[in-house]
Amino acid sequence: MILPGATLGMLGGGQLGRMFVLQARAMGYGVMVLDPDPGSPAGQVADVHLRAAYSDPQALERLAAGCAAVTTEFENVPAAALERLERTCRVRPPVRAVAVAQDRIAEKSFLERAGFRTAPFRPVRSEEELEAALQEVALPALLKTSRLGYDGKGQAPVERPEDAAAAFAALGRVACVLETRLKLETEVSVVLARGDDGEVATFPVGENRHREGILETTVVPARVPEEIAREAGATAGRVAGALEYVGVLGVEMFVAAGGLIYVNEIAPRPHNSGHYTMDACSVDQFEQQLRALCALPLARPTLMSPVAMVNLLGDLWTPGPPRWAEVFRRPGVRLHLYGKAEPRPGRKMGHLNCLADTPDRALALALEARDALVASPIYAE
Repeated sequence: MILPGATLGMLGGGQLGRMFVLQARAMGYGVMVLDPDPGSPAGQVADVHLRAAYSDPQALERLAAGCAAVTTEFENVPAAALERLERTCRVRPPVRAVAVAQDRIAEKSFLERAGFRTAPFRPVRSEEELEAALQEVALPALLKTSRLGYDGKGQAPVERPEDAAAAFAALGRVACVLETRLKLETEVSVVLARGDDGEVATFPVGENRHREGILETTVVPARVPEEIAREAGATAGRVAGALEYVGVLGVEMFVAAGGLIYVNEIAPRPHNSGHYTMDACSVDQFEQQLRALCALPLARPTLMSPVAMVNLLGDLWTPGPPRWAEVFRRPGVRLHLYGKAEPRPGRKMGHLNCLADTPDRALALALEARDALVASPIYAE
């Protein structure tokens, strides 16, 4: 076990890294962050911020020499950097699992081979493969870039066969996946931790709503039948086992076709939909990330209150700063800001966790508190 007093490494300096650093320092660990951005949210609160590219040999050497173990806060760290670190220090999650999640073709193919239900899909690496995919994938569909897509970026709708070529061109003719757009009943996600010994600790299922491809709200407990919640949790655990995963894993799933579970994406890190754990659970996802990284026993998560998480996007800063007093006058509302200097439309600047006595009331409180930050509601239902 790696105990307090040790220094841990973090590849990536965004908000997920920041929340890990704060948790690690509260538990007595030092943290060294590698991120090229001088304004990195995680770098602001780390003991050491290495301002260098993720592939920089000297920075990686310093990280490996100074840290007892290294983890990641996003899946697009170069695999070669992780492999280099793995030669001399403990790296979790395993490089293989991160590599699978970096590439949609690899991810979807892994899930299909492992027997998990996914939306019908086909790889598209050329115009010829696009034509073949259109013969096998029912429309309407989404064309998604195989790498680097997130929060609705890197995807284009394909409503009719004649839309496909333009969509492929708009995405730069890079490797893609063409995927049937399911008629969704609900979107859910499960965040869990898995240790070296295969022990799994699962957080309660979250019910998610996205707007323009960006997660807007997560409600816990998910307002789904108990059998669906049980199956979602079990499915996420099987995904982690199939990956031989160690660390915190987010598994996004669709409920469609009369209650069937479809695995959509896997995230080899803490997940946006798991932020509710910071205020509503007996242990949060960042402490579990640390425990798995340091080979400590995992905690057993308990939900202490119904909760709704709502993301705060840069849109809220227009035309001026949010009215923060509106948050603090509402009982049960907890504010988390990420230390980002520049608000932009669609950029995640923070989130609210809103606790109430039922999931419905928690969601209503979250939307009310979010909308109260500006002079008038930013979204019309």
